[in-house]
Amino acid sequence: MTSVLIVEDAPEYRELLVTLFGENGFDVESATDGEAAVDLARTVVPEVIVLDVGLSGIDGVEVCRRIRTFSDAYVIMLTARDDEVDRLVGLSVGADDYVTKPFFPRELLARVNALLRRPRSGNGAQPAATAVRRCGELELDPAGTRVSLSGVELELTPIEYGILDALTGHPQATLSRQQLLDHVWGPNWFGDDHVVDVHVSNLRRKLGDDPRSPQYVRTVRGFGYRLGAP
Repeated sequence: MTSVLIVEDAPEYRELLVTLFGENGFDVESATDGEAAVDLARTVVPEVIVLDVGLSGIDGVEVCRRIRTFSDAYVIMLTARDDEVDRLVGLSVGADDYVTKPFFPRELLARVNALLRRPRSGNGAQPAATAVRRCGELELDPAGTRVSLSGVELELTPIEYGILDALTGHPQATLSRQQLLDHVWGPNWFGDDHVVDVHVSNLRRKLGDDPRSPQYVRTVRGFGYRLGAP
């Protein structure tokens, strides 16, 4: 069963969503506030998160930002405001889709099913070489899908690993956002390509890269990213 986490503090919407997904074969968990949502996302490891923006306490944008540091779950954000700025803010922190309240339940379900049909990671073209790749103190082992820095293994999400796999597999090349999307999400991805930036930012944090002068993942302005030799 596909697992879904409903994060909604309005009882009428929460009950509607729990019933909708439960009756359509999903394994449903729910949370009424942001802190509980982040905790559940760590313990339950849902495949889909339906996340209300206007939560009390920490709002849905901050919840999404925190969840994106450890989870590649598909995130659909719900909001009572049909505002382009809000939509862009949601996408900028790693949301996959954005739905305005009130919504048609079947439309929301169709959007979730469309997300689930997308390849999530590791479905693009893979470099043929399986030897351990090194960049200074950074090592990526394709055979074991492991990454270590100065001998310490890092805990990366599948998307973060996929981005690093693409960059270390083409160490002399600059890869565009679209090339990274094709490699990690697969060629059938549709959506805002700036979602790549969110995952690169989280990857850099785990690598200890200074965003002003990154050592491992460098930005090529106007194009994309490349592996940075120390």
